Amino acid sequence: MDPTNKPKGPSPHYSLYQREIFRRGGEQGSLPSFSVHADELAESTKKTLNNRGYFYANSNAGLGWTDRANRDAFYRWRIVPRMLVDTNTRDLTTELFGHRIPAPILFAPIGINKLYSPLGELVPAKIAGELGLPYCLSTASSQPIEAVAAANDAGASVKNESNSVHEYNGPNGGDAKSPRFFQLYMGHDDEITISLLERAWKSGFDVCMLTVDTWQLGWRPTDINIANYVQVSLFYYPGAVGNEVGTSDPAFMKKYKEAQDKDSGKWIDSSVWHGKAHTWEKMPWLIKEWKRISGGRPFVIKGIQCAEDALKALEVGCEGIVVTNHAGRQVDGAVGSLEVLPEIVEAVGDKMKIIFDSGIRTGADIFKALALGAHAVQVGRLYVWGMSHEGEAGCRHVMKSLLADLDITMTVGGYQSITKDVHGNKKALRYNPSGVFPGLDEHAKL
Repeated sequence: MDPTNKPKGPSPHYSLYQREIFRRGGEQGSLPSFSVHADELAESTKKTLNNRGYFYANSNAGLGWTDRANRDAFYRWRIVPRMLVDTNTRDLTTELFGHRIPAPILFAPIGINKLYSPLGELVPAKIAGELGLPYCLSTASSQPIEAVAAANDAGASVKNESNSVHEYNGPNGGDAKSPRFFQLYMGHDDEITISLLERAWKSGFDVCMLTVDTWQLGWRPTDINIANYVQVSLFYYPGAVGNEVGTSDPAFMKKYKEAQDKDSGKWIDSSVWHGKAHTWEKMPWLIKEWKRISGGRPFVIKGIQCAEDALKALEVGCEGIVVTNHAGRQVDGAVGSLEVLPEIVEAVGDKMKIIFDSGIRTGADIFKALALGAHAVQVGRLYVWGMSHEGEAGCRHVMKSLLADLDITMTVGGYQSITKDVHGNKKALRYNPSGVFPGLDEHAKL
């Protein structure tokens, strides 16, 4: 792999990260401290996290059948490689809500990152800024909104080949240096909802992403076994973390400071996983308020799992949806997200942006989701597993490895451009209805 004969293209040569690892091993005897094989990576977090952190990161609803369905669906779609195609440069760039980004990958919103590293959300926010990839902040963050925005900007302030690709000329309330979106868990106090949206907008989060599938936590037996309620019970234990967004919110603290002081679970129980469902009738009000606050920036619903709901999201005025089953953590025995992606794309794919989430582990997975019509994907557990090992370095290693994997898949698979050759190109895939998804022990390993 000669780096001197690589012509400059629209995207960085992310594939060279593989060579960098090989050379460090050969010349310095320096090997990665953990495997980025997804199965081994998940398993290895048993050694880096306590039981509560490990089980929260890896628990699924019920017997885990929905999580399995997510991976089975990827296994059944197979890539069709093309030969003698000029892939000496690749174009992984795409446009998402006015942002030109270097690759179709978003950091998914995951709460309470202090479970995995002392700095919590500051770690992935910084790495996202370094790479120029959109970072999605969870309402259940263990860092205040403003601090996460600052970390994201800090990562983006040191320019490199990857984050220099990012371009955006639209409105932004916080002069953000990198794309970042705010994931909203909406409670039933509208004053607090508006306060959260205003803080997010002023901090440079210019897309609102409402999660609609997790106002009540799913039944997760492996969490039940150790009373791992609500982010490893941290909300209910002395010195609780995970309340930082709430306790830094002026509207929440004005109304509920006394209640929060008495019960550390007040924020999460009333404003995040409150157990009281919303309906489609509430959406026009929320969209209107976000548009008012942000000057018309996009509104996205996260949690769509069928074409009917995708059409409803379009009808109420959403510019995008996230096709996801919450990574198999909410409804056991549900359809795999990739299973329903084609019918959702057929219904609304030419009318709104579709982000895919749930089960992404490799560059090949990203390729498949895009070929089936998604415009981009969200990655969650991968970066959490990485930061569980080495904080910033671990998170960076996992995400740079994923980018290299996607880049190499495009290179050797014979597909030059994400938008021209892969997106919506079902001819790039074949469906195999039979076969069994390989297990953890069915691959070469040390």
